[in-house]
Amino acid sequence: MQIYIIMIFIAGAFLVQLGLGYLQIKHFTKAYMEMRKLGKVAIGKRPGKLRAGTIVFFAINNNGKILKAKKMQGVTVMAKFRDLNGFTDKNIKTIQDEDMKHCNKLLKLAILDAVNNYKIIMSGGEIPEKNSFFKNMILKAEQVVSIKK
Repeated sequence: MQIYIIMIFIAGAFLVQLGLGYLQIKHFTKAYMEMRKLGKVAIGKRPGKLRAGTIVFFAINNNGKILKAKKMQGVTVMAKFRDLNGFTDKNIKTIQDEDMKHCNKLLKLAILDAVNNYKIIMSGGEIPEKNSFFKNMILKAEQVVSIKK
């Protein structure tokens, strides 16, 4: 009997997580579409492993001038996009450390990722896909197996 209660609790927690994740994706899409109406959007991210994850949007005109900036930072699916002050009317290519003095470390890393992504795309390159935790584990396991052979 107790196992059924535990299973129902786990299923309920999964459904709540699924619903909250859906709401966060919906909020992400709404914020992105709002920024996209202003111009090109540079996106930077710094995933949080044990700390808060951070995503940054910069709406940019054709000259690289930042029209609007938003950030989402948090540990849970309750995190929302908020305005990021101090970057409007600056050129994304010339953002310096002094422009980010009011930002925390994770936010700075996400901003630098957005700047890097913008530079790569504008020069005609492609942003390399980063391996997930599980992909890294598989690659390490393959290395161990190939060493033993």
